[in-house]
Formats: sequence, structure tokens, C-alpha cells
Amino acid sequence: MDPLSRSFLKIAGQVKPRADQQAHSREAPLFFVLSKTIGTALLPINLLVELGIVSLVLMATRFAALGRRLAATTLVLLALAAFSPLGNLLIYPLESRFPVWDASRGAPDGIIVLGGSVDTDLSAAHRTPVVAHAADRLFAPAELAQRYPNARIVFTGGSANLLSTEAKEADYSAPILEKLGIPKQRLILERDSRNTWENAIFTKKLVSPKPGERWLLVTSAFHMPRSIGIFRKAGFEVEAYPVDWRMGGRDDLFSFTNMAADGLRRTEVAVREWIGLVAYRLMGRTDELLPGPAKD
Repeated sequence: MDPLSRSFLKIAGQVKPRADQQAHSREAPLFFVLSKTIGTALLPINLLVELGIVSLVLMATRFAALGRRLAATTLVLLALAAFSPLGNLLIYPLESRFPVWDASRGAPDGIIVLGGSVDTDLSAAHRTPVVAHAADRLFAPAELAQRYPNARIVFTGGSANLLSTEAKEADYSAPILEKLGIPKQRLILERDSRNTWENAIFTKKLVSPKPGERWLLVTSAFHMPRSIGIFRKAGFEVEAYPVDWRMGGRDDLFSFTNMAADGLRRTEVAVREWIGLVAYRLMGRTDELLPGPAKD
């Protein structure tokens, strides 16, 4: 481990994982492997590339006609994913599921920030934090920490790579949060989780929330339904604090994009999340397909 990474481990609030945490992280290795292999292969861009390759192979055989039809179908699907409102239609039910957090209810006792912003591989390679996307997940807790000086701040995120490395997202995110104004003595780091299920389990064990405490959960709006459902299943009641929206609202539902990259990215994000929702529901790690706000 390089000196920079070692220094990150000394950030105040770092807690070594307990034996039961380690055991739980190994509870379902097959599910984790499948999510990183088959799950990734089913994502729109990857799937379209795979179909394109299959069509080329078929065109070199006696099934050339089938290959040409598959190539044409792939091209149509690519156009739909890139330029049509498909991504908006898929992501809107996710982003609109939880409203903006109501500050009038009073100060929270704690704030949980889900990882997903920092690229650990690039950060390790360049020996400095590299924010790849979803920067709002880091900006929001900095603002909340200033507004609520007594709230505990937890960042949860390890390595989501199939082949685990020493590079942990919490280690590289902590210095960013500190530079944004959160004193390092307020930061509690959970650095062993690989996915949202482990975020919930490990964070609950780390902070031991007491009855009556109010905890905010900061993550991307499209990821909030699955996150809330998982935390509920883990027995950790949290309040949604959505950030990082990918579309403006209902008015954008049927808008077309002239940028293929934007359309593909939005479709990719939405499909990934819907696959996750279905998989976690089938695994029994959520109680609803599309979790929503708690009923009063």
C-alpha cells in the first residue's frame, strides 16, 4: 500500500471491521460474482455490443440472414437507447419516488453517505482522490454537516471490484469531505462494504442506532428506492435525502436527446438500477419491488 493510502487509513473515526462483519461480507459470494458478471453483461451498452458481435459471427456462417436481422435489430435498439425518451421513462419512476427531504422536522442525529462517487482504481493509480461521477453525494453531506453540527457523519464504501484491492473508496472520499469543511474528528468511515446491502449491514453494526434516532441517507435519487428498501430490511430506519438527479422532472419524460452519450448513459443507469431492484427483491433483501416513503 502506498504512503498516501496509509495516511488515509488514519482518518479519525476509522474502525476495523468486526469478525461478524467479515463473515457477513462473505455470506453470498455467488450473488456478488453474478452481479459483477451476468448483471454487467445485461447492461444496455454491453448487451448491444455483444449482440453486434454475435450478428457479425452469424453473417460469416450459413445463418447470415439471421445475422443481418440481428444486426438491424441491434442498430434500432441502439438508436432507441441513445436518442429516444427510453432512459427518461425508465429513470423517472426511480427519481420521483422520494420527495426532497423536509428540514422542518428538525435536526437529524446522523447522516449516512453512500459511496459511488470516487473511482478507487484511478485514485490509487494517481495517488489522489478522483471523483468520476455523482459528486453531489459528497457536496450534500458537507452542507448538512455545517447546518447540523451535532449530527454524526458516516461514509460507507469499500471496493466494488470483483477482484478486491487495497483501494477503498472511504479512504479517498474522507480527504474530500474534510476539504469541504467536515472536521476529520466527525467522520466515521465504513470501508469494507462492496454493495448497498453491505452498506446497510456494516453501517448499522458500526453506529448502533438507538430507538428514536433520526438518520438521513444521502445517495443518488435514482438509487434511493433500492437503498431505502435495503436499509429497512436490515432493520435500520433512515430518511431519504436524494441528490444527483439525472432529469428535471415530468416535463422531460418524452423529450428526445441529440447527444447519444447522454441518452445511453441515462438508459444504462436506469436499467442497472431496475436489474438491482429485481435481483434484491428475489433475494429477499427488500420487501417491495419499488420501495417508497414510509406510510404514517
